[in-house]
Amino acid sequence: MSTIWYECKIKYRKTDETGGQKITTEPYLVDALSYTEAEKRINEEMAAYISEEFKITNIKVGNYAEIHPFENADRWFKSKVSLLAYDEESGKERKSNMYLLVQANDVKEAFDNTTIALKNTMGEYTIPAISESPIMDVFPYFSGEEEESEALERFNTLKASSAPKYTNDLHEAEALQAEFAEVEE
Repeated sequence: MSTIWYECKIKYRKTDETGGQKITTEPYLVDALSYTEAEKRINEEMAAYISEEFKITNIKVGNYAEIHPFENADRWFKSKVSLLAYDEESGKERKSNMYLLVQANDVKEAFDNTTIALKNTMGEYTIPAISESPIMDVFPYFSGEEEESEALERFNTLKASSAPKYTNDLHEAEALQAEFAEVEE
């Protein structure tokens, strides 16, 4: 069964750097089977981060085919990927678009990380657009089984690591990406 991601907007009172408080609305992404489960899960996840009252203002299905966390990255980018296929009947080339949510520090790194995520793709593809996403955090579903708890720990480690240094060690990044992809299936 494929993963369904729900984008949940949370409105709450946030304390800024000067100590003042302002009301803000931020989007988060949760993996769930239904809107009801998405609401339950975002309530549980946000209760751990926000001590005051918060309100869920919107829940909608996110348009993401895959989510790819990477080490030493602190922002999420939406990558538009066009898969190219040749239609033998009409003799024309067809494009089908999908969106990936990739963790990176800047657009160039997001492009590199998208390329790593698509490394094992059999067909041809192009990456026509990458933009910074307003998504603040991603909460995947894990059932609690032992191998999934290890994957959750690894996912959270990747997500939490936000050192400003960008590593060019592609082998390490590819190994981490393959490990995450196996658990996602």
